Amino acid sequence: MQAAVLHAYDGAPESLRIEARSVPKPERGQVLVKMSAAPINPSDLMFLKGLYGVQKPLPVVPGWEGAGRVVATGDDWLSRMLLGKRVACAAPNQRDGTWAEYMLTSATRCVPLNDAIPDEQGAMLIVNPLTAWALIDIARKDGKRAFVQTAAASALGRMLLRLSQRFGLEGIHIVRRAEQAELLRTMGARHVLNSETPDFDARLRELCRQLDARIAFEAVSGMLAARVLKAMPKGSRLILYGALSESPVMADPRDLIFEQKRIEGFWLADWLAGRSVLGQIRLGKQVQHALGDLLRSEIAGKYPLREVHRALADYQASMTAGKRLIVMG
Repeated sequence: MQAAVLHAYDGAPESLRIEARSVPKPERGQVLVKMSAAPINPSDLMFLKGLYGVQKPLPVVPGWEGAGRVVATGDDWLSRMLLGKRVACAAPNQRDGTWAEYMLTSATRCVPLNDAIPDEQGAMLIVNPLTAWALIDIARKDGKRAFVQTAAASALGRMLLRLSQRFGLEGIHIVRRAEQAELLRTMGARHVLNSETPDFDARLRELCRQLDARIAFEAVSGMLAARVLKAMPKGSRLILYGALSESPVMADPRDLIFEQKRIEGFWLADWLAGRSVLGQIRLGKQVQHALGDLLRSEIAGKYPLREVHRALADYQASMTAGKRLIVMG
């Protein structure tokens, strides 16, 4: 099989090479997926640089999610149940990922796809849709009526906007360019703030007070996290699920000590691990019903595996434009 293989965690293009590899064989609890498509996500960019929460033994195939058909399985009931089925799949934490013609993964990391879901949308079912669903679920279970989100014009940010409209939550959507703000307004967002404007901090503080926004979903890190936390009311909660700035979280210790505000991390893998296999299957079905509408992903380009470097460059040049998909055939 052909695969994109990473040889160093340095982000250099020459460290990622297209190579021929043997097709792996599944053991008990595993499935072999003939991949059809896999997206590039911010988590993949961090992984290539060695900045993600998992560093796999090198050389390794990157890619955290994708879709394809199960063509071989281990000798157990769960994996055999998936044989021949189209699935959305997540890569294992310590083995090769989805940027290859075949991937070996655990049966528990696969979600059977409905016939109505094309492989291209199925390939993007796990990372962004499940994260957006989880974050809104956290806000609703916490009894929150309003939230703040950064990177609001991203694919995941737009999902959060649509889900909040569906479930009656008020959002304060933070972007950093005027055209991003206009995009969200065309989607019906009522409260959009540009973090690059001089009055941003004052407007954010006032909106948080008016709407009683006490939970934030933060994807940038660095100083923006500090500014958001500072603007929120006493006792607020900032959930960090990304680090687009690749900078450490900054916060005023007075906010944490005297204002009882807190910062916590969110990792989808841990959130899913708290659910049973049947619970994950039910969740997968719920999310698939929303893929064509609330949780849809815009696709800005499709690239054959051999053009993975061009796909990476295009995605990094304009992430808001939409996802770049690597297609296998």
